Amino acid sequence: MDSLFKYDSVSLNASKDGIVILDQTLLPGKEEFITLRDEYQVRDAIASLKVRGAPAIGVAAAYGLYVAFRNLHPAPVSAEESEREFHRIKAMLLASRPTAVNLAYALKRMEQRFISCRMHPRELQLQSLLEEAESVKTDDMDRCRAIAGHGATLIFRHGMGILTHCNAGHLAVSRYGTALGPIYLAHKNGLSPKVYADETRPLLQGARITAFELMNAGVDVTLICDNMAASLMAAGKIDMVMVGCDRVAANGDTANKIGTFTLAIAARYHRIPFYVLGPESTIDRDCPCGADIPIEIRRDEEVTSLYSGQRTAPEGIKVYNPAFDVTPGELIAGIITENGIYRYPYDFTKPKQQ
Repeated sequence: MDSLFKYDSVSLNASKDGIVILDQTLLPGKEEFITLRDEYQVRDAIASLKVRGAPAIGVAAAYGLYVAFRNLHPAPVSAEESEREFHRIKAMLLASRPTAVNLAYALKRMEQRFISCRMHPRELQLQSLLEEAESVKTDDMDRCRAIAGHGATLIFRHGMGILTHCNAGHLAVSRYGTALGPIYLAHKNGLSPKVYADETRPLLQGARITAFELMNAGVDVTLICDNMAASLMAAGKIDMVMVGCDRVAANGDTANKIGTFTLAIAARYHRIPFYVLGPESTIDRDCPCGADIPIEIRRDEEVTSLYSGQRTAPEGIKVYNPAFDVTPGELIAGIITENGIYRYPYDFTKPKQQ
């Protein structure tokens, strides 16, 4: 699958003092890479969706914590100052987006590594943190590769119709993708899946990013408006739905980009299997159910104006703009992780049910 992708969405520069990200707010018109060198730049890149997708956010946060700590000027002169600065940077990055659990997961890994080496000389601290950040990315790549393998077993016929929402592909992770990973693998294996990508309002990640990356990989993709999905299901064009996830509660309730819940309801009515794909790190076993998942509320302007900036709603209109909704676990045919396929009723403590 590697031959399908020209670059990773998040990486370190050659001198290890900056994070190189593809600015996804400029897609599809422009592929521009920017370098981030401090915690403020990393925080703003995550909050403004220059880097986005739950796993990619985690990788960016891990690299960001390392780079920001490395580039502190002046460098900490005592163990106490070093620890204080590390936790300040971590807290700033953790607050950048509340829903995606991979952000907290990656930062927790970095914190644990720092605790293990906090009394070491600074050079050894930095080397240890760099190793952990690189491991966060490598682990994500391995997980995505395994998710693709499990999910691809569901794509068993040539030309199957697959609906997806938002972007859970190569640009949302370290490499390969979650929801799009099985599609890329099936495409590589000659099964020619037919993908239908929702626009995904209000930020159009489906139109700007999913359609962009699938076309670049040579996958057969058709763009639709969000409100067309049920009509395609009724017409027999959709064999399954595959979406990513930002957080999965202990009971299987899943937070994903706003509009996912609507698709799950329509899929259940039409007896179409609805699958959620993501790494085990996205399962929040400390979160009992969907009602306990924090939902990010974003700016009014994302709803009142087109992505181009042209205003489409009257001044002063009240706006409700949650970034995510929660799909009840009972509507999900399977949650696919690197370890296999979980089936309802979900028990993430037991062996996977294939």
